[in-house]
Amino acid sequence: MDLIASLERMEQDAQRVSVDDVVHAVGRRSFGPLLLVTGLITLAPIIGDIPGMPTLMALLVLLVSGQLLAGRETFWLPNWMLKRSISRHKFDKGIYYLKKPARWIDGLLRIRLPWLTGYIGIRVTAFVCLLIALAMPPMEFIPFSANGAGLALSLLGLGLVARDGAALVLGFALFGITCTLILVGLL
Repeated sequence: MDLIASLERMEQDAQRVSVDDVVHAVGRRSFGPLLLVTGLITLAPIIGDIPGMPTLMALLVLLVSGQLLAGRETFWLPNWMLKRSISRHKFDKGIYYLKKPARWIDGLLRIRLPWLTGYIGIRVTAFVCLLIALAMPPMEFIPFSANGAGLALSLLGLGLVARDGAALVLGFALFGITCTLILVGLL
């Protein structure tokens, strides 16, 4: 798994970066990379802090995870979502911040707990991603909670891409911890 290569594929010369550009860079059969990218965008300090961005990423995750649960081999996104974009400057700034951690993460990933990345494990992961997507819009009103969802999505995407069940377990746990902290904080 080479995250740096994936990030560099998204660097282009256009003035704006659309969801379609990101989908094209990761490929239409790539559910894992798309979940990873949505998690990274939500997690990135410059991009993820834009009001409405976590909700947009939640819609994308909802569509992708729903299609993964349904057993589709390629995913479909509506045109209005594919055309959504942000400035190249903001996107590149976010990518810049992600490159150093990506190098470190590349060294950690390997095939572990492969039964979690099989047919049933992928469906469980898709279901958890669906729950994360449903939880993200309200998280916009609770400081830093969307970042926890973004990190969980990133771990789940990494786990699918690298067939690393340990990353999936960490993603499940992080989402559970984030939800618990939100509920305890609200009570």
